[in-house]
Amino acid sequence: MSELVESTSSSSSSSHPVDEDQSGSCPAATAPRRTVRLQERRGSNVSLVLGVSSLTLEAVETLCSISTPRETILHLLRTSTRPLTPSQLQEAAEETSRLNSEYQKIPTNFVNPSELDIPGRALKDRYKTILPNPETRVCLRNPAAEEAGETERYINANYIKGYNGAPSTYIATQGPMLNTVHDFWEMVWQERSTTIVMITKLKEKKEKCELYWPEKEGSYGRFELRVAIVKECDSYTIRDIIIQVGSESRQVRHYWYSTWPDHQTPDCTGPLLRLVADVEEHRQSHPSLGTTIVHCSAGIGRTGCFIASSIGCLQLKHTSKADVLGIVCKLRLDRGGMIQTSEQYQFLYLTLAQYSRQLVNTDCGSESPVPVPVQTGSTTGETR
Repeated sequence: MSELVESTSSSSSSSHPVDEDQSGSCPAATAPRRTVRLQERRGSNVSLVLGVSSLTLEAVETLCSISTPRETILHLLRTSTRPLTPSQLQEAAEETSRLNSEYQKIPTNFVNPSELDIPGRALKDRYKTILPNPETRVCLRNPAAEEAGETERYINANYIKGYNGAPSTYIATQGPMLNTVHDFWEMVWQERSTTIVMITKLKEKKEKCELYWPEKEGSYGRFELRVAIVKECDSYTIRDIIIQVGSESRQVRHYWYSTWPDHQTPDCTGPLLRLVADVEEHRQSHPSLGTTIVHCSAGIGRTGCFIASSIGCLQLKHTSKADVLGIVCKLRLDRGGMIQTSEQYQFLYLTLAQYSRQLVNTDCGSESPVPVPVQTGSTTGETR
């Protein structure tokens, strides 16, 4: 893979104040250090430079630098790869310095606001620098307003490819705001989604997501919602919600993983792996299900961790290899900034390394081992 290195002018902080997503610490972590935010490190408009002399991730030895055109960045995201066997994956998960370096070189592919000339858009974006990539943006049909010429309603969401490049397997989106709750349910209905994965509390110092479902029953625009079943699991809650429009009704399964700690990655990989397995089992038992909707607050950090973990587990199961670098690059093609911090990137490696161990133990007929504790660097940033 060609190497990307930043120009010296990009090291200063962006002028855009942005909240960060979850990033990691744990009880046995090293002393706290300040995590460099994606927007601070690059910024949506900061140019990158290409080190043309290096073609691998092993070292960067820049002989000359040129401005990086967008097509070069897209090419890097499409072609970068590092498939690892379980043993290689487990070894790589311990190489935190290398993983940090690997992560820093992945282009963010953030969107310039000028690419989204949509009236009223800014009022529906939770964070002004976290925007949906135009090529994969979810466009809400607006039948009620078609006669008035308004054929689309804006929502900050992107289609995300799944395992083996399967199109529109997921939708990554921001946590609904007070003025976008109706749009969220319109998307659920339009995409015939029957699975929603939520990975954030409603409030973490500040609001991260509007409560968009009722305790029992409620009306949300043209939708009537009724909570049929609530089941408490380890670290997350499952709700079966009946959504009805006129005489038509559908069931949506809502997974709420609310225990991902503020300002950190989880202390161990087990809860996320159980959630990934539970959601995948639900998908496999209902092969006609629509797109799985995943959100945190901004829809790139914890959301990216869940989707990347899901794809990586399927890679290990079907090919006995996992390509974390390739997964994250492909995610960023669909939605800029997916996997928001270096700590999340390390946590992804640890999660898939643990899953590879579980596969080996399952093949040997023994029970899965207790998930190993996570030890990544701390952060002082706010979370998404």
